[in-house]
Amino acid sequence: MRPLPPLTITGGRLLTGSGEPCSGTIRCEGDRIVAVGDVTAQDGDRTYDAKGKLVMPGLIDLGVFEIDKPAFHFGGVTRAALMPDQNPPLDYPARVRFAASYGKPDFWVHPIAAATKGMEGNELPELGMMQQAGARAVSSGRKWIGDSGVMLRVLQYAAMLGLPFIAHAEDAGLAGDAVATDGEIATRLGLSSAPAEAEALAVTRDIALAEIAGAHLHIRQVTTAGALDIVRAAKDRGARVTCGVTPAHFMLSDIAVNGFLTFARLSPPLRAESDRQAVLAALSDGTIDVIASGHDPRGPEDKRLPFADAAPGMAGAETLLPLTLGLVRDGVIDLPRACELLCANPAAILGVPAGKLEAGLEADIAIVDADKPWIVSSDRMAAQAGNTPFDKQPVQGRAIALFKGGMEIED
Repeated sequence: MRPLPPLTITGGRLLTGSGEPCSGTIRCEGDRIVAVGDVTAQDGDRTYDAKGKLVMPGLIDLGVFEIDKPAFHFGGVTRAALMPDQNPPLDYPARVRFAASYGKPDFWVHPIAAATKGMEGNELPELGMMQQAGARAVSSGRKWIGDSGVMLRVLQYAAMLGLPFIAHAEDAGLAGDAVATDGEIATRLGLSSAPAEAEALAVTRDIALAEIAGAHLHIRQVTTAGALDIVRAAKDRGARVTCGVTPAHFMLSDIAVNGFLTFARLSPPLRAESDRQAVLAALSDGTIDVIASGHDPRGPEDKRLPFADAAPGMAGAETLLPLTLGLVRDGVIDLPRACELLCANPAAILGVPAGKLEAGLEADIAIVDADKPWIVSSDRMAAQAGNTPFDKQPVQGRAIALFKGGMEIED
């Protein structure tokens, strides 16, 4: 295949990941950015006129459960870190290698290796070989490793390899089979529930073990005020800890499960309104490092069930960008912070050459109309299933063009 001519994007407001949006041009050769700012297109360049729209890095979705390219492309996502909870799990080098090649050439998949064989929390797999096969992190997936000895050994192994550990923060002894958070809503509906402190206990132990091991711990979702306070204190003392959240936990409280709405059946479960407000404060003050979609499309066979029997998860790739831009409009964060949460910080955690618009980095670029209105519809989503708790909600913000490695993606 003949190489594409260089690409020059003109007329846009550049959100580079290193400051406020500013007018400028970006030029790419091959799959890399070569110049940003006061740049002139050269003879033979392909040109794209952004017409005053936002030009930003392609989003990097840290911790998805399904590779669903049409949904990711709709949402402006050019890379995703795939959780190990697959069938079969990503606990063997060949499976990791296959996952790493799955989306190319128009989408990059970064596999996350299973922390234990079969995701069973006991025996360690060949993490070094899985790293060589393309794994960018290690994770226990949707589960919490209850054996502290096993968890410490995994963290030490990950630290030796320079891989971050992506943790699920729910103490399994407390959470058990709970489907809701203790409180008025769970009591009214008669749902099995667990105290919010199950998250704080898991975060406390995992941070302590990570500090012993010298490992980088990334807690995929921190959703309660108590756990956020623990993360904040750990960061203040210099611990290598980062954390994320999904839009569901800054947009919704447990009130959303009223009527036994299974699209709001999530893991971790939705929390009290006070916890939702704590998440917003943590996004504002920098405690939270990443906003991810948690993309997990589930069909009717998984969701049209009694609430307690329904599978947790939501299709989130298409709504990740507009719901984050909603935080900007509400004054919770500004645009540079949004770019950090969606692009630069996930790239830094995974160690990939993307997430910013800088010379030398890969030309993963989204053209975004931040004001474009649209209505979320579970019946019309590009995802494999439309299990979104935001069905029929009006939102603003769409990726109107997307480039992966300098190649325009056309779905």
